[in-house]
Amino acid sequence: MHIPDGYLGPETIVAGWAVTVPVWYRANRVTRKLLSQPRMVPVLAFGAAFSFLVMMLNVPVAGGTTAHAVGAVLIAVIAGPEVACLAVSAALVIQAFFFGDGGILTLGVNCLTMAIVMPYTGYGVYRLVAGGSDLRSSRRLVAAGVAAWCGLVAAAALNALVLGIQPLLHSVHGVAQYAPYGLKVTIPAMLGSHALVIGPVEAGFTVAVLAVLRRQSPELFTADAGGRPLRRRRLAAVVAVLIAAVPLGLLAAGGAFGEWTGADLARRVGYVPSGFARLSGHWRGLLPGYGVGGTSGPWSVAAYVLSALAGVALLTAGVWLVVRLRRRGAGATLAPPSATRPSGTADPR
Repeated sequence: MHIPDGYLGPETIVAGWAVTVPVWYRANRVTRKLLSQPRMVPVLAFGAAFSFLVMMLNVPVAGGTTAHAVGAVLIAVIAGPEVACLAVSAALVIQAFFFGDGGILTLGVNCLTMAIVMPYTGYGVYRLVAGGSDLRSSRRLVAAGVAAWCGLVAAAALNALVLGIQPLLHSVHGVAQYAPYGLKVTIPAMLGSHALVIGPVEAGFTVAVLAVLRRQSPELFTADAGGRPLRRRRLAAVVAVLIAAVPLGLLAAGGAFGEWTGADLARRVGYVPSGFARLSGHWRGLLPGYGVGGTSGPWSVAAYVLSALAGVALLTAGVWLVVRLRRRGAGATLAPPSATRPSGTADPR
């Protein structure tokens, strides 16, 4: 779902930023008090790292293409949709600027689909299905699984719509100038793969990780932590397991739908759209393709793992720096470890 530069016309790019920036602003304001608590900073860093690593685990789908989960709904269930929005947005920014995964111009649209539509939709479904059930009940796990599937499919549907309307908006004499495939192609391609393959994957690992965390670190889901410190080692263990697993993402051959290069488009549709040629290729990232280009065999695995480690380090440092600057700028004093989470953020009571 990472739309590269060149696939979207200027109007769609501007519209994506126009919707995304105000949501970022609101999420920042809502989380300001929440992130003044030291115990919540690792949660934001964990959420960003978790989403980054999950998106490196590509899965083969129909048509010789690949897709991936996002992890946004799990973060929303743990810490609320606003924290999930900021965490996934941070992961997408690092992916775009450092690894060339997703465009710079299209970053607003990519954040709209994966960092806004997915967590907010999923969290709404989670609250609806979970109701007032106990945290330890199986109903919570069912709610998280359903929510993860719904959030991912909603994001995929918007992605398909955004790509599919480009030929309607930008064609000259019937020749598409940006994304070349219309809605009749993008909707089945995106919804089919995500509803039937990636959605169940997203739901499965959301339920699995939630089941582990609610048993091992129940303080994450408790409005009143009662002085219990956050068990950071539990979160670090989940991240470590994902880092060890990222080489599995290399097993999926082919690229994702709607993320092809100009040469790929020329082979598929017979030409390179003029708008695509004009807007694409200006930034490939500092480690394009997660450092895999030009490597093979064990070296490609090593490069992929090193890219995962670099991404996690950048996200952790970035979260720490932003929170620190925010507190210093506001003149806020750190809350003691026993501070409680504001009500209404993560878990319906």
